[in-house]
Amino acid sequence: MKTLGRHVLAEFVDCDVKLLDKRSELESILNEAARRSGATIVRSVFHQYNPHGVSGVVVIAESHLSIHTWPEYGYAAVDLFTCGEKVDPWQACECLKIALGAKEMFTREIARGIPSRTNEILPHKPGIETERGSEDDISKNISAFELSAIG
Repeated sequence: MKTLGRHVLAEFVDCDVKLLDKRSELESILNEAARRSGATIVRSVFHQYNPHGVSGVVVIAESHLSIHTWPEYGYAAVDLFTCGEKVDPWQACECLKIALGAKEMFTREIARGIPSRTNEILPHKPGIETERGSEDDISKNISAFELSAIG
């Protein structure tokens, strides 16, 4: 695989039930986890469900961190998808385990990228010039698509 990123899936069990239903606190916690991992925060969006539960995402320059909570089960599902070598998703996991008061954390890491016969780590955000064409070529393709969509 030509690896572009790391995707850590984490299950947090026996968490602080009250905390799992507090949108603003969870947003602060996930943003702090992103900072501790070395990520660059772009924006966060969180939603409070009725009667309970929260879903949220912190978009980072290196991908995203997301959380979905089930307070009724004391459970939180977390995805930490990071690209590049400077961000450590495991730092975010440890931060979240402590902050959520989780008694247990189950994780698995999946390499994300382009299937290939060779293994290599691709650089994060290289120049826009690619095998598919330059930025000008891409702009021309988008303009051609827009024109074809109009008529």
